Amino acid sequence: MKHGKKYNEALKAFDRANYYELGEAVEMVKKTATAKFDETVEVHIRTGCDGRHAEQQVRGAVVLPNGTGKTVRVLVLTKGDKVAEAQAAGADFVGGEELIQKIDKEDWFDYEAVIATPDMMGLVGRVGKKLGPRSLMPNPKAGTVTMDVAKAVNDVKAGKIEYRLDKSNLIHCPIGKVSFTEEQLKENLEALMDAIVKARPSSLKGQYLKSITLATTMGPGVRISTAKF
Repeated sequence: MKHGKKYNEALKAFDRANYYELGEAVEMVKKTATAKFDETVEVHIRTGCDGRHAEQQVRGAVVLPNGTGKTVRVLVLTKGDKVAEAQAAGADFVGGEELIQKIDKEDWFDYEAVIATPDMMGLVGRVGKKLGPRSLMPNPKAGTVTMDVAKAVNDVKAGKIEYRLDKSNLIHCPIGKVSFTEEQLKENLEALMDAIVKARPSSLKGQYLKSITLATTMGPGVRISTAKF
């Protein structure tokens, strides 16, 4: 793949063959960010899991201590007194079957997170094929299928992110913005890694974390030593 001049200049700032400590990696990623917009800082984790086996799936959620730097619009699918609870908590869209029909018929996706109460999941399942590919399908493991909608909304607004294996057994997660301080990015990454380490499948034999790479939206990846984790 061909890269631009700025990308190639950024490569000269560090040794791509090296593995860096977490603090060093964060410093380098911030230093090599050259885009004119506030780039997202992402972590890419290669695992030794085999996601084809249900017992080796890794999935969960964590609230980043310093948030993600993004404003997240939240849709809550619920009914009864939970509607007022969700609205009071600051949900951007709240409703029941009428909003599910809107998703189904109008391909409506003006939100970045979906929370549902358990009594709505039978209806939500109808639009699973539309929400799933966009990583919007509510899930109990991620805390987005719950009766405590106020807490769920507050967590998402505060910077809650989901982590899960993709088809290549990789986990990709945002941990903040280039404008964050090094300490804020480091704290966010440590919180995420702590959650992922705790989520190690008990059936997994061999190495769990094979590689960890930190990168900005437009920048090169810096490899982090897995020894600490």
